[in-house]
Amino acid sequence: MSDVSATAIVEITAPTWGRASKASWEKTIGAFLIVAAVPTWLHMNWIALEQYNGSITAALRAASAEGPITFAFRHFPQFSLQAMLGYAFWLLLQAFFYGYLPGTLCYGQRTPGGHLLTYTANGLLAWAITHVLFIGGSVAGMIDPAMIAKHWEGLLVAVNTYGFVLAILAQWKGYWAPSFPEDRKISGSVIFDFWAGVELNPRFGKYWDFKFFHNGRPGIVAWTLIDFSWAAYQYQRLGHVTWSMIIVSMFHLIYVIDFFYNEDWYTRTIDISHDHFGFMLAWGDTTFLPCLYTLQVQYLARYPTYLSRTQSLALLAFGLTGYAIFRSANFQRDYVRARDGKCQLWGKQVQFIRCKYTTSDGKEHQSLLLTSGWWGVSRHANYMADLMQAWAMCATCGFTHFLPWSYFFFMSILLYHRSLRDEKRCHSKYGKHWEEYCRQVPYRIVPGIF
Repeated sequence: MSDVSATAIVEITAPTWGRASKASWEKTIGAFLIVAAVPTWLHMNWIALEQYNGSITAALRAASAEGPITFAFRHFPQFSLQAMLGYAFWLLLQAFFYGYLPGTLCYGQRTPGGHLLTYTANGLLAWAITHVLFIGGSVAGMIDPAMIAKHWEGLLVAVNTYGFVLAILAQWKGYWAPSFPEDRKISGSVIFDFWAGVELNPRFGKYWDFKFFHNGRPGIVAWTLIDFSWAAYQYQRLGHVTWSMIIVSMFHLIYVIDFFYNEDWYTRTIDISHDHFGFMLAWGDTTFLPCLYTLQVQYLARYPTYLSRTQSLALLAFGLTGYAIFRSANFQRDYVRARDGKCQLWGKQVQFIRCKYTTSDGKEHQSLLLTSGWWGVSRHANYMADLMQAWAMCATCGFTHFLPWSYFFFMSILLYHRSLRDEKRCHSKYGKHWEEYCRQVPYRIVPGIF
């Protein structure tokens, strides 16, 4: 463990409802293990898909038999200059769109340091232009629509390299050139700071926001392009695209369009408002998201499953129900807060708890804790809806292999852990009002169960 000198960096302390200021040795060890293990997991997924018929257990048995070092050297993805240059072009293209396309000016949530930052939400336009260019070039015969799938090995190296470099630069900037020192958190552990991040909102200048850009543009814009490319790869192999591929791609498409259509809303979510920009977000948004969240299409392109009409309709109904709950729950929260509680939900006057909190500049602010609608059913009804969608996505791959289902189990762990972090922060922020909210809404995610 390495400490950052208190004499070298002067930290301005933010309120206790921000991220934890100090890291215990347990958190430091946990951060180190995550940084080491998760990239290894992604590489094992690729090896299992490429060389072990989609079986992660077969790949792990082979690694155990050969020895992990020998196995890694024999199977590690190879560097490709073409893929690295292509990814660099992709980053520059998305950075250009982010910086110069017109969009809606929106505001994030007030930070612990008292800042209310502005953002330009132009992601939907960037997504549309990107896809028109890619699909148009494919139709015109200028590019191979399966080129992303065919260069996946080299791209895996490229995105990992960029993700690590970005996380290192973000940590350096947080220590030595923070944009908003009042919102910076230095834990005393370089390893934990690398994982969790130092700065809350690192920026170049007044408007270029590192976190907002990387949260959506390189990874989420690419998500549906990756789907399209793997679907094209399946078509080139089989001569047709399966309904399972179409359904999971449709779920992804709905999620991505919803994300960018409501991009101004996402500036007030936990990723933007509360999580600091370290390896978790830098590598997570650029590498983990496009590699793991597209796992089903990667699997189906190589190992297709064929759904009956009944199975297809059932999966569509379940997944779309999850999306409807997700969108409805998030709408209800913003709708009630925008009207200061003077409205109805589900035909009844809304019920809520009015509470106050203080930022580090000493100013007092008000907020509402909604106890009506979906937020009266569970404290994180949107997470329950996310899990419904994740289950439907994974079910398109059948039940013969664990690998495509690892996304669902990851989401379950992620959302459970996120709910713990969110509730700890809310308790610190709202105090007795949060305790009263928990008494009124006893279930955390799944009503009647948990």
